[in-house]
Amino acid sequence: MGIFNKLKNMFQGSKESAADQKPGEDTVQEEVRVYEKGLTKSREGFVSKLANLTNKYRTINDDYFDELEEILIMADIGVNTVMEFIDRLKDRAAKEKISDPELLKEIIVDELFIIYVGDEVLSSKIEYRENGPTVILFVGVNGVGKTTTIGKLAWRMKQEGKKVLLVAGDTFRAGAILQLQEWSEKAGVDFYGTEQGSDPASVVYDGCTKAVEETYDVVLVDTAGRLQNKVNLMKELEKINKVIQGIVEGGPAETLLVIDATTGQNGISQAKSFKEITDITGIVLTKLDGTAKGGIVLAIKEQVGLPVKFICLGEGKEDLQVFDIEKYIYGLFKDMV
Repeated sequence: MGIFNKLKNMFQGSKESAADQKPGEDTVQEEVRVYEKGLTKSREGFVSKLANLTNKYRTINDDYFDELEEILIMADIGVNTVMEFIDRLKDRAAKEKISDPELLKEIIVDELFIIYVGDEVLSSKIEYRENGPTVILFVGVNGVGKTTTIGKLAWRMKQEGKKVLLVAGDTFRAGAILQLQEWSEKAGVDFYGTEQGSDPASVVYDGCTKAVEETYDVVLVDTAGRLQNKVNLMKELEKINKVIQGIVEGGPAETLLVIDATTGQNGISQAKSFKEITDITGIVLTKLDGTAKGGIVLAIKEQVGLPVKFICLGEGKEDLQVFDIEKYIYGLFKDMV
């Protein structure tokens, strides 16, 4: 049995009556539904093209592989990744003597799953500190949904019983402080910030001091996204990191880069640029519901080598989900195999 059929059995087979469900299963099914709904555009986009390709060819040939290659590249998976994928697929088809495109469908899904998992398992879990607050920095260019992501994550963490503080370290962008404060109110968590133009490191220092003194579990820090001036941004982030290390044992637990999924390969370029100037521990992918090119998740793994920690699959607070490769693959290909 292939990987996809195992996922199908896992997610569809566990839809028992409410009375028979084990604790937590209803939550899993709700998360699966969010993935299914949020990945609709991608299913209707590149996944439907894969299905049409199967119907177009009666037997696998060079033209079939050329079209498959083009579909995957257009899905934002990335040229080098796709070339390697096609070579691996050709080898597997030859070894297993597969000539029917219908039989190759599940193998395509399996191999795409393997691209993400590979030899190295990238964890989506947030590493919470045992001593003192867990400080998480958020970086990313303006307009990617960074502040909104922080607000949604704050709401999620509050639902998990954590005491959360939002710190407005993006003191340069007009409206950023007010926007974060509004999200703190929506999420029902606390906020620390000062006036626009303040020194970001000073704001972070005061915010982290407050978090230590008032025993917060988590501190979510918004930072500036002026990537066009790498040197200044790097110095600013270095200063912020140093300030946190002086207050919280171990410094920031995570530095998450927020990327807009609809920007495709431009988002990959942003990830590479931010990786050059600070220690990124993971990716938050926003607006994944707004693109038909769901392959960007695979491109991030292959081209940037960072785990996707969270994905945003809609406008609602509950649409920010911990990234799960199994739910992603199932939500993406559920209508194809």
